Amino acid sequence: MEISREAILDKTHYGLKIYAYVLRQYYPDTTVLSVKGRDCGITRNPFNGGKETLRIHIDGVIATHRDTEIETFKGDVFEFVQYHFKTIDEAELLQKINEALHLKLEIKENNELEWLNEPDDTWYAYCSFFKAPVRNVFPAETMRLHQIFALITSDKYKAITKELRAITDVKEARKFKANRFDYVTFSGTFEKRNDKNLLQHSNLLTIDFDHLENIQKFKEQLLNDEYFETEMLFISPSGDGLKWIIRIDISETSHSEYFTAVANYINHTYNIEVDQSGKDVSRACFLPYDPTAFLHKRHQAL
Repeated sequence: MEISREAILDKTHYGLKIYAYVLRQYYPDTTVLSVKGRDCGITRNPFNGGKETLRIHIDGVIATHRDTEIETFKGDVFEFVQYHFKTIDEAELLQKINEALHLKLEIKENNELEWLNEPDDTWYAYCSFFKAPVRNVFPAETMRLHQIFALITSDKYKAITKELRAITDVKEARKFKANRFDYVTFSGTFEKRNDKNLLQHSNLLTIDFDHLENIQKFKEQLLNDEYFETEMLFISPSGDGLKWIIRIDISETSHSEYFTAVANYINHTYNIEVDQSGKDVSRACFLPYDPTAFLHKRHQAL
């Protein structure tokens, strides 16, 4: 079994330590990176004559780079380190990183049954799925995030999403959505959609953002947020908002208290007000069509 990219990223803080290692080979005894949140600012690029044109940033789960002067000089940390080690063989490259940074990752013989001895730390989030209309408060089935993601990115809700966005009257649009859209309760499973009838909390929290000026820009900001990792993110049925699904820990703090804390964080960090309806654990979230929806890779393995 070869050393994996994921194992290396886990040992190198998304790959930032690899960037630092390479840069120190060219600029020893100097501070080569200044990390602030997920951004490292501008530093010298040894592959552009040592000019201060290299910008390094953490994108999701991996560090990436670009050169502010050379438009084609961009990519992830593994592409960057190839310039230094001058190898195109993947296995050889990963082994060179392992040895140079003393990561002590072992190459083991492939054993198909070895996974049986590994601890099971898989996390599944279970949600209740409801058929339209919204006045139907009894769930049709229990779903996991990858199943909900499949519905959103398929053509199932394409026609009604297009029809909703063509309605200009606010009241008519609200009525149409309530009557025609299936919905889920991301925060848990329910016997009946009511806070008192919660069967099991999913450790998920839904944050609604309405009437955004630049959806794509804010979407990227949320995916790169310093404190909260995105489990799922998709455009709302109206087309001018986002649904942000994050993981929370309610073992010591209640759902509503956690919501208030996240809402305050969003307001302080992004200067955006959060729809307060998410405070209810039984909050209904309508399922639209969004082929660009994001799902964290941990939920994609079935």
